[in-house]
Amino acid sequence: MSRPALLSDVGKVLIDFDFSIAARRLAERCDHPAETVMTLFDGIKLPYEDGRMDDAAFVREAIVATGFRGSPAEFEMIWCEIFAQNEPMYATLGALAGRLPMFLLSNTSGLHKDYFLRTFPVFRLFLGGVYSYSAGCSKPGEEIFLKTIAELDLDPARTFYIDDLEANIATAARLGFQTFHYSFARHPQLQAELDGWLTVQGIG
Repeated sequence: MSRPALLSDVGKVLIDFDFSIAARRLAERCDHPAETVMTLFDGIKLPYEDGRMDDAAFVREAIVATGFRGSPAEFEMIWCEIFAQNEPMYATLGALAGRLPMFLLSNTSGLHKDYFLRTFPVFRLFLGGVYSYSAGCSKPGEEIFLKTIAELDLDPARTFYIDDLEANIATAARLGFQTFHYSFARHPQLQAELDGWLTVQGIG
């Protein structure tokens, strides 16, 4: 029998993020207001997260687009320091450590992935993951889910998947995952559904 597993999105699930933090800091170092500076990334953010642009190219293009007056290292710091750990989720998943394997599935970039993996303790609970920038595809498309199933050896029927975006949940459900549409306010409901699922899986 295949093993049960947990698969989780990252942003707005395990960690919160707020790009307005970066916008305010970038505005202090360029000639664009905080209210509009993030729109300058519209043409490069998705290609970057889909792996069509590497870290160095993204930083270089971003500095040109914004007119950022600072070093690439300073830009990277501003771009990454937008996250905060979701403490209730850390407590919930920490209680599962060693009881079932846990994995990540995220639309993210190399810079952000490297930053959150080294910064937040919640990620120490996970055995690995699949990321859009290295997979070359992103959610809600089926391709990244199919790659995840294959690479992580998952059985969707025995995998509990958590995501904050309805479109991603819809794809996962269509492929047979047990799903939960997450928001910070719904954490108690997640805890209840996860506890029930664990009981069904025979994980006490």
